This record gives sequence, structure tokens and C-alpha cells, in this order.
Amino acid sequence: MKKTSILLSWMLPLLLSLWAAPAGAHWGMPDEASSISVRRGHEDDWIMGDASGALISRDQGTTWRWICPEGMGIAIWRPERYFWLSGGAILAATGSALIRSDDSGCSWAPHTYFKDTWVTGLAVHPTDERFLYVSTGRPSLNNGLYRSEDGGESWVQALAPTPGSRYSAIRIAASDPLRLYASGQDAEGQFLARSDDGGRVWTRLPQPLTALKLPYDLVLLRVSDASPDVLWAKISAQGRDWLLKSTDGGVTLTSVMDTYERISSVEASPDGRTVWVSTTTRLFRGQDDGAFTELAEPNGNACALKRNGTLYGCGSGWTGGWALAKSADEGTTWESMFKLGDVQGAHLCPAATPVQQRCPALWPQLAQLYGAAPDGGVGPTQDAGPSEQPVAPASPDGCAASPGLVPGALLVLATVWGRRSRRDALARSRRS
Repeated sequence: MKKTSILLSWMLPLLLSLWAAPAGAHWGMPDEASSISVRRGHEDDWIMGDASGALISRDQGTTWRWICPEGMGIAIWRPERYFWLSGGAILAATGSALIRSDDSGCSWAPHTYFKDTWVTGLAVHPTDERFLYVSTGRPSLNNGLYRSEDGGESWVQALAPTPGSRYSAIRIAASDPLRLYASGQDAEGQFLARSDDGGRVWTRLPQPLTALKLPYDLVLLRVSDASPDVLWAKISAQGRDWLLKSTDGGVTLTSVMDTYERISSVEASPDGRTVWVSTTTRLFRGQDDGAFTELAEPNGNACALKRNGTLYGCGSGWTGGWALAKSADEGTTWESMFKLGDVQGAHLCPAATPVQQRCPALWPQLAQLYGAAPDGGVGPTQDAGPSEQPVAPASPDGCAASPGLVPGALLVLATVWGRRSRRDALARSRRS
């Protein structure tokens, strides 16, 4: 409660002062980029998670357009990672629902199988996209792991729900797709679950982590591409986040780094010798099991993707200048690919789709924050029927109808604060 009061005490005057700000004003609110994903088998198609929705590119990251959360139907819930399958479907676990788009991001729908629980993680088989796996973790409910063998159309239990269990993530070993891991917590404490047969049989691997005081919120982050026995996870304890590594298939976890910042993700080179750790403000690099060092860039929220010999990184877009950049030297230096002011407008979609009905009317508000052109992407695609701009339904907070910069600022503030509140609530429930 005290944090909320402090935040409002300085934020409200700032918002009021921005009411009369010019259209090109740039508000210094952090932009929470969370992931970069490339469509399998289609190098032109990229999608990036963002605190204000998602950004999509159809030309290898050269130009970008915005998908608003209203068009996705996800409110304040934000996917940690998107999967863009070769057939065109985009899937993501939002922390609340499993959402899917079959038309390149123009229409989104949650899967009804998971309507009564929270989908905390999604994993896709590296070569056979029929096989998908999901973890659930809604407090006060029995949670489990689930498998799909038809590309996410239908789901069955892979590990039956048990009383008091909550799962935070699930991952597949790329070098051995029969090896699966999930992280979770139950009445006995933190644990990893491992399957060696594609999710048919699971082994519980307790993680007491006695070297840490009252550890909580164990989250599996990545399995090495080089070995199914090597993985990284994080846990919170003593006011810090700790990066943990296992080299024995999840039997034991050892701390390799700690930080007062929130660890959000891990990326690794194909041989597993170089590891990048993303936090809310920085990117760290560790090589050959040596100490992790803080990289000069990005400044602000970070994420990383190693692909075809190039490291791609996302930054806050506000403090670091660029929102997406690439590096040929493992992150020592960066070449900017685009800035928030380069976003060209709302995603271009057919007129009847939710994204086209909602996002163009909201774009001018966000464009003022980004320093981008406010009139980008207001019309539907040429083959989508009438060319006139659709009227967006009025939103409860008035963002679509209110003039000026404050509604857009409130949208971003609500997004960041809402996501933080959800994380805090989940963390408290996991400690209990």
C-alpha cells in the first residue's frame, strides 16, 4: 500500500503536466519488452512482447507495427514469450490464459480448456509442432501439466493436478525432445519435475536450496541446446534473484549469479558456453562458467535471442535509445535495428478483426509516448472490405475517446503497475 501511495504521489503530477504536452513529447516511462520470437521456417516474420501489447514485423525486423492488448483480449496479463509456428499460428501463455491467433496476429482467442486456471508456461516441440506442453499455476486450485498432440487444438493431462501444487514454467530439451522439465511448488517446497519419455512419466526432484534463506518462486528459464542435462532456473530469496544452474538433469541446482534486479529470462549459445541473463534493467553475460559481467547496453529492460550466429537484444526503448538491436560480438557492441519512434502504427488487419477494430483508435495515444507518427496504420488491409476507419468500441477507461497524452500514459502505467501487482501477488501466494 505504501508503494502505491509513493508511486501516485509523483506520478499524478507528472501525468497532469503531460496533459498539455505537445504531440511529439516523449514520456520516460519504462517499456517492458519481454521476448523476441521468429516464426519457424519463415525468417521474415518476427514478434516481440511488449508492456503495451506486442510488436510485429513481416520483414526480418526492419519495420514494426503495434498489436494492442485490447485487440488480443489480454487486459493487464502479458505473455512472457510468443511461439510463431511454421503453419502461421501464434500462441502464448499469458499467465492467465493460453491465447492463439491463426491469422498472423489479427484475431486472438483463449483456449477454453484452461478457462478455470492460469496458464503459466508453454513449450513447443523443436521439430514436430503437433506436440505442445502447458503448465498451470493458479493459487488455491490444483494445478498440473498438459499435453497436446494436434498443435494445440485439444489437450490432455500429462501430469495430473495435485492438491496445493503450482507450476511456474515448462521447457523442452532441444537436443532430446523426449526430455521435459517443469518448475513448481507444493506443500513440501520447491521442486523440478522431469520426464524422459515425452511427458508420460514424471519424476519429482526436490530443491531444498538450503544455502538460501526462505527461497521462493522457483522458475525454470532454459534448457541448454547442447545437453538435455544442463538447465538454468531462477529463485527469489533474501531480497535478491538468484540464477541457478544444473548439470545433472535437474537433480541439483547451484547458484551462479545473484542480483537485486528481477531476472526475467536466459539465453544461451548453441554450445552452451555463453549465457546471457536478462533483468529489468540490464543484460549480463557469462562465458565458460566464469563470472557474469554487466554489458554496457542495453540500458533498461532487456531480453536476448541468439539466432544464426547473431545476438538480438531488446531494450527499454526509452533509456537506451533503441528498442531492438543486433550484435556480432556476443553483446559487447550493438547495431540499432529500430527505435520506438519508428513503429509505423497499428498492425494492418482485415476490417472485421478485433485488432483492426480496436488498435487504430488507440494508436495515436501510444504514438505520442513513442514519438512516432500518430496517423500510422489507421486503415484495414486493401483486401479487407471498406477502407473507412472502423469505430472502436468505447473502453472503460476512455482511452479510445479521450484527447491528449494522459490516457495513453495511464494505459502504459496501468500495464506496468498491473503486471507488477500480479507478480507480487503470485510471489506472496508461493511463499505461503
